[in-house]
Amino acid sequence: MVDDLAAAFGAYPRRAVLDRCPHCGPPVRVDECDLFWLSIKLGNTVGGREDVKALLPMLFERLITSDELDAGIVLGKLGQEQWGSWPLGEQRAVEEFLDAVWHRVLGEFLARVGVFTGAREFLDGVASAGIGPARYLVAWENIAGRSADRHLAALVNEMVRMSDSKDAIAAWVRREAVRERLFRAYERDHAAAWADYFARAYDLACLL
Repeated sequence: MVDDLAAAFGAYPRRAVLDRCPHCGPPVRVDECDLFWLSIKLGNTVGGREDVKALLPMLFERLITSDELDAGIVLGKLGQEQWGSWPLGEQRAVEEFLDAVWHRVLGEFLARVGVFTGAREFLDGVASAGIGPARYLVAWENIAGRSADRHLAALVNEMVRMSDSKDAIAAWVRREAVRERLFRAYERDHAAAWADYFARAYDLACLL
């Protein structure tokens, strides 16, 4: 999935040295930068939109292979740079990357896909890009299995800590089909150590 991003954004050359706001210091050599620092400054006081696009595949790859970056900061670049106005091929590459990450997160519990350790972290991250949760919630409905169910219970039990998407997700969680899924998961795993987590989530879902 990173290869598709690299292909989509290959028209933007990765510059070794990026211009910097003259009031903030000298130009920046990319390979000598702390990547977390660069992710904060990129598109703000360091580089421009084309530099964001050029470095996006690398930043996205680090999001799913390490814990050195912050998903809100990196994905926030999409909203900052008005990614909805980008060419359709670039938008599609971003969407397909995020879709693939979402499926990987839900495919294993406990998940460890770079900085994404669960559904809450992922949904909070995409919210920073101005992306609503609907696309991912619809996909979740079609992803069966114990891991996806346990992520659902974890999300409901952790929703007090959710950020921007909380209201939309709460409305989805209150749907009868979602609560029935939690109940069926409890019945299936009633003897498991995590069964009470399903029961708690089922009770909490109607209160959100």
